[in-house]
Amino acid sequence: MISHYEKTILNKLLDKYERSKSFIGDNKVNQRFSVKLPTLFPQYTDHANYKLFQSVNEAIEVLARKKLIVAKANSTKVCSEVRLNLEGLDDAYNYLNREPKKDINNSVRQVLESYQDRNEILNRFCRAQMERILTNKSIQWFSDLTEFEKILRAVDELLRIGSETFVRDFSVRIFKDSKAFEQIRSKVENLLFEYGDFPEKNQLLENLNLVKNPTYVNFKGAGSLELSGQTIDLSQLRSDLAISSSMLTDIDKIKITGRAVLTIENLTSFHTTDRSDMFVIYLGGFHNNVRREFIKKVFQQNPGVSFYHFGDIDAGGFYILEHLKRQTGIDFQPYKMDLEALKEYQEYSKKLTEHDRERLTRLRESEFKEVVSYMLENDCKLEQEAIGKNYLCATQREINKADSKVPFIEHP
Repeated sequence: MISHYEKTILNKLLDKYERSKSFIGDNKVNQRFSVKLPTLFPQYTDHANYKLFQSVNEAIEVLARKKLIVAKANSTKVCSEVRLNLEGLDDAYNYLNREPKKDINNSVRQVLESYQDRNEILNRFCRAQMERILTNKSIQWFSDLTEFEKILRAVDELLRIGSETFVRDFSVRIFKDSKAFEQIRSKVENLLFEYGDFPEKNQLLENLNLVKNPTYVNFKGAGSLELSGQTIDLSQLRSDLAISSSMLTDIDKIKITGRAVLTIENLTSFHTTDRSDMFVIYLGGFHNNVRREFIKKVFQQNPGVSFYHFGDIDAGGFYILEHLKRQTGIDFQPYKMDLEALKEYQEYSKKLTEHDRERLTRLRESEFKEVVSYMLENDCKLEQEAIGKNYLCATQREINKADSKVPFIEHP
């Protein structure tokens, strides 16, 4: 039976070989792969631990006799270094019952090829992993082939979801196990975020219609709703109205009676915003398909109405706005997300993280370049909750000034 010390020595040598240029045939000189025993086993040369010394030497003797390694001891039987015998590579893998990395890579290639053309995200991911294999880099989110294929299948199926689906139902349908998806969820989210087009990771799955609970659309303000033959005048309500995703198809008509539609990123800001001249919709941090379809219905039934978005003055807020515009096809304008608002409430701002700086740098040439440059130069960002109610509910003169580009739509 193979000993712990034999496994440790041989695995370490094979790891070095598999990370080398020799492994991919890109070496210009003959490489040798060795490991220093005192480094691998710090107590090997400690005379007080004779049992370990003897066990390591026995392991070295066995591996050398099988011609898996080359080793040489001094007069005191101390072997300072052992070297992998490249002529016995196949025997080394067989002795450890270890699958060669070349075989693993070939299996991964087959999986990548089968998923590469399923959708754009998988195409980008699979091509990137093919390149990583060629350059002997680790395959992203790979631990074993079975799990890896589950990850790719989950991504493929997620991008096919057409209506709101519960996580456990999705997991049962795809893997015949209600908990299987949760086991790979973080890897799936990481893959989608890196190779897809999503401004925020934490609500990425909701954007793809995968939810734990039904989605609700909250809205209020200057508008009316015809729902299953009933008309609800929202302007007469003291608070907002919430419609579940299952009821959205029951909406016959949405009529905007105010000057514009305003979407809001954060729930607290949604509740504290008091704009009786606007139809206000809560996005839930990041807009998902249900909320986007509701917004598009508002747009289609109210031609000429302007659309605004109010979010955090940070990279995430700007990316959410850009994504909202692309996904709905509506020309949303930023609302209170400018340099004036940032300066007004800068005392409540937070410092940028390194991740913030990376994302903001990519926005230097965007429509937000003025405020982005200021943020980078002054190391600040602002959550929309910091913008006070008095600022949002300004005097009528300030409202008219701020909304000078928003025509008041008269409805018959």
